[in-house]
Amino acid sequence: MYEIWLVINIVWEIALDLWPLLLGAAVLWAALMVTALRRRGANWRGGVKFALGAAVLAAVATVLWLPGATQASLADMAYWVDWANLLALAAGFGLVAAAFAWPLGAMAGSRRATP
Repeated sequence: MYEIWLVINIVWEIALDLWPLLLGAAVLWAALMVTALRRRGANWRGGVKFALGAAVLAAVATVLWLPGATQASLADMAYWVDWANLLALAAGFGLVAAAFAWPLGAMAGSRRATP
């Protein structure tokens, strides 16, 4: 349990250092959502498939990229907490990718408005 609390504290401290970047990403996401909501004929259901593909791609890429970015390897993952952290980070990157891809996919799959 201590390890989980430690991870939560570390993530919070990292977020405090990166708050301008996180705020910019939130503003960009909100702008994408507003643009997609204003677009007539946006295909939101069709955008879900695109968003899920982007999420899976981002999550797999994160699992493969992140250990090397921290000067480790998948072979160094010896403790269940290491795997839990890696998979949680990959899921987080996947969710962010899906959140940005959904409005883009909805706009790209726009249906023509019928008169």
